[in-house]
Amino acid sequence: MKKSLFVLGIAALMFVSCGEKKKEEVKKEVETKVETVKKEVAAVDNIELGKKLFAEKTCTTCHQPDAKVIGPSIKEINKIYAEKNGNMVKFLKGEAEAIVDTDPGQVAIMKANLDGFVKDMSGDELAALAAYMRSVK
Repeated sequence: MKKSLFVLGIAALMFVSCGEKKKEEVKKEVETKVETVKKEVAAVDNIELGKKLFAEKTCTTCHQPDAKVIGPSIKEINKIYAEKNGNMVKFLKGEAEAIVDTDPGQVAIMKANLDGFVKDMSGDELAALAAYMRSVK
């Protein structure tokens, strides 16, 4: 009888302790999902900020999603940056050479325009601008 009670007690203890472990696992899983959702919301907010800046800084004058206007389309820019593993933010900051349109005359015009449009933008705003551009599919 004592043995049966002892075995029953051990089983109950294991059941309770496993339940606590399961609660911790579920809690960690929920926390991970919450963090993932927060990151996704932040990414969407970042893209929306980039879209707003793209319009406000008159980037749309030269760049459209699907068509070359004065400069290449956003899709063409994305394609070349992906192929060449380029960094748009570094380019916008003036820390990287042009890789999409490398004609010296075009580069000079582009740099003059960029200097006027992006000089007052923060690193976060430039990152948002690049995030928006990358989001154009």
